[in-house]
Amino acid sequence: MNFETAMTDKYLTFLLASEEYAVDILRVQEIKGWNKATVIPNTPDYICGVINLRGIIVPIIDLRLRFKLERLEYGPMTVIVVVRVLSSGNRERIMGIVVDAVSDVYDITGDDIKPPPDFGSVISIEFIKGLVTVDDKMVIVLDIDRLLNSAELALTEQVTH
Repeated sequence: MNFETAMTDKYLTFLLASEEYAVDILRVQEIKGWNKATVIPNTPDYICGVINLRGIIVPIIDLRLRFKLERLEYGPMTVIVVVRVLSSGNRERIMGIVVDAVSDVYDITGDDIKPPPDFGSVISIEFIKGLVTVDDKMVIVLDIDRLLNSAELALTEQVTH
């Protein structure tokens, strides 16, 4: 065990279709209730549009649609988690992700995160950093920098600038 993987980090967990997902809490800028996004034409269906967050135009991604899950109507429990992602040039971008509900904050060490199983080409695991067991349940740890590829990030940059 090395020092880096033994350090404990905090992860924010949230629900999507009854599964629990986690992101590094240091990447979370804020959590806000659902606001209708301004739809941008000719974008993929999982890009809901953009919102104005205190003068910053923020693209909003519906994780249900990004992960090819069933579309749900947005309601009072729907939440936007505003996160900081790194683009291919290590440039920081702000992005909102729509989730069903925020769940909890857990302390997780790097050693606790296990690599995702290899499903071959049948199931894409490109967004998954790993899996961790917390309180007898499996939590999927996301690699938020990979939620959008470089072309999709470039598209959101064109829209927001």
